[in-house]
Amino acid sequence: MNRLQKSLTAIALAVFVLSGGSAYAKEKKPKHKKNVDLSANPLANVASKQPDKALFDKAMVALKKGRFDVARLDLQTMLNTYPDSEYRMRAKLAVGDTWFKEGGAAALTQAEAEYKDFITFFPQAPEAAEAQMKVGDIYYQQMEKPDRDFNNAQNAEKEYRTMLNMFPDSPLIPRAKQKLRDVQEVLGERETQIGLYYASRENFSASIARLETVIDTYPLYSKSDQALLAIGDSYAGEAHMVQLSVGLPGAVRERMHSFYEDRAAAAYSKLISRYPMATHVEEARDRLVAMNRPVPEPTQAAIAENDAEERSRQPIRFIDRSMGMVKHGPTVVEAVHVGEPSLNDPKRTLAPEITKQNIALYNDAVLAGKPPADAAVTPTGPNEPPRSDQPSTAPLQLTAPEGGTGVGVTIVNAPSGTPPADPNALVKPVGPANTELPAAEKPAEAPDQVNDIKPGSTPPATATDAKTKKPKADLNDESSSKKKKKKGLSKLKPF
Repeated sequence: MNRLQKSLTAIALAVFVLSGGSAYAKEKKPKHKKNVDLSANPLANVASKQPDKALFDKAMVALKKGRFDVARLDLQTMLNTYPDSEYRMRAKLAVGDTWFKEGGAAALTQAEAEYKDFITFFPQAPEAAEAQMKVGDIYYQQMEKPDRDFNNAQNAEKEYRTMLNMFPDSPLIPRAKQKLRDVQEVLGERETQIGLYYASRENFSASIARLETVIDTYPLYSKSDQALLAIGDSYAGEAHMVQLSVGLPGAVRERMHSFYEDRAAAAYSKLISRYPMATHVEEARDRLVAMNRPVPEPTQAAIAENDAEERSRQPIRFIDRSMGMVKHGPTVVEAVHVGEPSLNDPKRTLAPEITKQNIALYNDAVLAGKPPADAAVTPTGPNEPPRSDQPSTAPLQLTAPEGGTGVGVTIVNAPSGTPPADPNALVKPVGPANTELPAAEKPAEAPDQVNDIKPGSTPPATATDAKTKKPKADLNDESSSKKKKKKGLSKLKPF
């Protein structure tokens, strides 16, 4: 009897549990998918027995089962057989989906070409935004970690920006914005890691260039506060190096040190004002206090904005770190989920520009204590002592006498006349009233030349003018057609 009661009780309990479970299953709401599958068949619920619709549904079933070649063959058959079908746009887009789901570098390249062709043929169709979104997803799936190749991340950023600019009214805009935030998180992490590496090597110009690029281009990056803190530390490091330099003059050293400290304080202040709820805010406050600089107070709007950004981020967990070591793609769980991503081209700051700024700063510091080269020079007054950097009021005049001296020398004369007396002068000038110099003496005239020869007479001939006899010419040296007789030993010569 006891066994029978226990059996009945167990059966009743099982029936109650099954009935309650089935009732609960009926009342349970279906889960809402966050990311809608863009490759799903939107025409699956359309009741139609037309042949083009039958081919399209057959291709979608083959695509769902992973038979991509069969799906492409059915879609191409439908497009070629029914070129005026109302399903041609979805069929053209589904051809790209077959390549996209097949995966692989070659298949994804073909999928991108199919989507680009669809946008070219149907630019005004609602499906064009979907095609552009999938082009961005192609590069998003191939993204590497921040310390690896970043070309796919840059291409994904470019395609998502194109989608947001070309189709601002598409229902896919929120999804595209979040994808763009994820991509910018990866690019910001890459630039920050490079900047921190340069800072550890004390290459402050390269470090500042990388980190300023992060702040200007990716303001929603999760570690923007760390980038600003590193910028301030880099400027502080340059100020310390200037202070330790021996070859610089003291005034130049102080000016450059003050400039770098101002830049460091500006970076710390921007961190406190823009990211008041971030992790490194207290460190920035401590550095400003140590530099004897004022600590800014953030506004309520900045606090609310940054608080919403920090709350939207997901904390990275142990499982995320473990999966990050296995998969090839980056971990983007810390990306922000609010705010507008940057839609402009990245404004990069290059290290040579920072170096040129440092050179200009050094030149300004050197020339700060010197007067400008083109400053107007005013002469001194009558009763003021002459200055070394200004000319005198009474320069000497260089004049030559009318008759000339005949020796190539000019006479230096003082200005004629007596200058007017200064009524405000305390000491009267002492000296003769006539300050004119005597005229220069004329050189004596040269004596006349004496010529003993009277005009009209001929000078007597001198011995040198007498005719001299010319030596007799040697006729043997002259050429002649007449044969001459040989004389002396010349007769012995046969020729």
